[in-house]
Amino acid sequence: MSSSNISHVVLQSSSNHHNMPVIGFGTASTSPIDTKEAILEAIKLGYRHFDTASIYGSEKPLGEAIAEALQLGLIASRDELFITSKLWCTDNFPNLVLPAIHKTLQCLKLEYLDLYLIHWPISVNPGTLDFPFPEEALASFDLKGVWQAMEECQKQGLTKFIGVSNFSCHKLENLLSFATIPPSVNQKLREFCQKKGIIVTAYSPLGSVGSFWGSNKVMDNELLKQIGKAHGKSVAQVSLRWLYELGVITVVKSYNKKRMKQNLEIFDWSLTKNDYEKIDKIKQSRTFNFGPKLWDEED
Repeated sequence: MSSSNISHVVLQSSSNHHNMPVIGFGTASTSPIDTKEAILEAIKLGYRHFDTASIYGSEKPLGEAIAEALQLGLIASRDELFITSKLWCTDNFPNLVLPAIHKTLQCLKLEYLDLYLIHWPISVNPGTLDFPFPEEALASFDLKGVWQAMEECQKQGLTKFIGVSNFSCHKLENLLSFATIPPSVNQKLREFCQKKGIIVTAYSPLGSVGSFWGSNKVMDNELLKQIGKAHGKSVAQVSLRWLYELGVITVVKSYNKKRMKQNLEIFDWSLTKNDYEKIDKIKQSRTFNFGPKLWDEED
């Protein structure tokens, strides 16, 4: 699929606007060599939105893949790509945000990010390697101070937009009460964000099978299989189409060429109203979290 056939949403700030492809290519949890090769294949297939993070270990191979794609003529300019990275919890302190984004840009060999996110709304003592984090490693999270440092990243041109990930409605309300630059993206909480004009990105939309937090509940769902059969589509395509029709950006990861291609083939067909309503009623569950303190007791 040509990259021009992939739908976009427009991110806006007081001084900037930018197209964000609605399907992003995830790069978490795999080997650097596999990551680089998969990203190059993704670029060939038409992906232009790539999601990474300092904790993933994929910033360097992503940067190498971008450099090689330019050299091979797969893209004419870095500006054709939308690159997202994230501030990890051990850097979630006001004085560590700028050094963290500089390190990310150094790993990627880029001059700027398109989007920089606070990965989780918690701070963890620097140097902590265990994950999930032991309780004794948790530190006080200075949201206002960290967000002001994120705003500084945008003001300095190190990132075009800033946002958050895994924030509850309560934490977002708190952030919006003092933010000079409101978050452009939140990887959660669709209805609340819609009311506030914040774009939502869904990560691990297919269950992230194979990761320690993953689940087969999406891919094994009988209703999704039935709907897919009726349309001649896979469960993954049905799920991604449903999210697209909700107005949600998705970051999906597969290093299988056939599935990578299929995940882009969601724009030339539609779910029926009956399909949509049935999917909306599927019981949801959270298979991984840091407990009620993180989510402020929200479901």
